[in-house]
Amino acid sequence: MITLDRAKLHLNAWLDAELAVSQGQAYTIGSRSLTRANIAEIRKQIGFWEKKVDELEIAEKGGRVRRAKRFIPRDL
Repeated sequence: MITLDRAKLHLNAWLDAELAVSQGQAYTIGSRSLTRANIAEIRKQIGFWEKKVDELEIAEKGGRVRRAKRFIPRDL
């Protein structure tokens, strides 16, 4: 089970990774280039951990997690 503290730790790690990558993700020397990390994957993980932290904070307060529902109106 993931605790709120653990989720915050992961979120902060991914935020630090995004900052590091944004300051020098790729560079080229002559005809050779190096890419350090996939920024899209880092941002995906940030979104995941932000959602997890929010869910755990709500659960810790005794609340319910709101879920969006989709419906299609029909004219009968």
